[in-house]
Amino acid sequence: MKKDVALDALLLPWQQRLVSFAQGNTLFLRAREGAALQAIRALGPLCVQPFKPWADALGRAGFEVRPQMPQAQDFAQVLVLPPRQREEARSLLASAFDACTAGGLVLVSVANDEGAKAIEGDFKKLAGGLDGQLGKYHCRVFWARCDEARLDAELLQAWRQADAPRPIQDGFQSRPGVFAWNRVDAGSALLAEHLPQGISGRAADLGAGWGFLADAVLGKNPGLRALDVFEADARALALAEHNLRRHQHNTEIVYHWHDVTAGLPAGAQYELVVSNPPFHDTGKASQPGIGQAFIRAAAERLAAHGAFWLVANAHLPYEALLSECFASLRVVAAAQGYKVIECRQVRR
Repeated sequence: MKKDVALDALLLPWQQRLVSFAQGNTLFLRAREGAALQAIRALGPLCVQPFKPWADALGRAGFEVRPQMPQAQDFAQVLVLPPRQREEARSLLASAFDACTAGGLVLVSVANDEGAKAIEGDFKKLAGGLDGQLGKYHCRVFWARCDEARLDAELLQAWRQADAPRPIQDGFQSRPGVFAWNRVDAGSALLAEHLPQGISGRAADLGAGWGFLADAVLGKNPGLRALDVFEADARALALAEHNLRRHQHNTEIVYHWHDVTAGLPAGAQYELVVSNPPFHDTGKASQPGIGQAFIRAAAERLAAHGAFWLVANAHLPYEALLSECFASLRVVAAAQGYKVIECRQVRR
């Protein structure tokens, strides 16, 4: 398992007695499970994590986890592992101070290669200075007490909305931090251009993001009986639900906050499955195993007469697995470094 240096560094100030934690009433924003987290289990941290694989890992470890911020705003300490995207990180910092009680502690850790210097600078401006900072494990850890007299109220108000949903193109809504948040990525556009028409059964979009491909499927197949939308990022899934509302009078649309790499729910069989699978989680390293898990999930739930339509970066090694799972493969299009493949005849 990859070492989580930001999580390990986060608790160093407490372990070195540079800060103290009050008993209980702890909020952990963008929490991740790991050995370091076990040290504060007694505090009963409420973990907020919108990415389903990481939320599931926290749940399996016995922590209380939610996909979004709680209503309560009186936490004695708020721990934060901010995302790389700047507007999303700023909004999360504002949320941390909003949730923290007066005099409470906000403690943040960021890996150097994930924007640590910039995020520390933002935190310092918002908090009205730092109460402490240290560097370890190629990370920066910094903290401040929640002091209304020091907080930059104008910045706090602005950053509360820094990652708010907003219109982008063609009437879609998106927000900073989700995949391809302010555009249609080239792979999805290529797949949408070549999608089949006239499907009338049940379809699925695996890794739907903010809903562009699902919208294209529904637009080309108004006779679809139902569409299952699977997405691991709760923030993106909420956007997809908003963006697909115009289709719900024609088709039953079911939204699943779900980790596709763990397989699909039993029971459903699909006449059409589409996917532009991710090849990394929330980091930068390529992980083709994620896309390969999507392929297996599609094959397990595809009807005998159904078709799986996949778009992927041209360099990704999917063909061998596709040939194991399907008897019929057809490269429909190849452009801009992407390939669209139609797969049929599932090998059971």
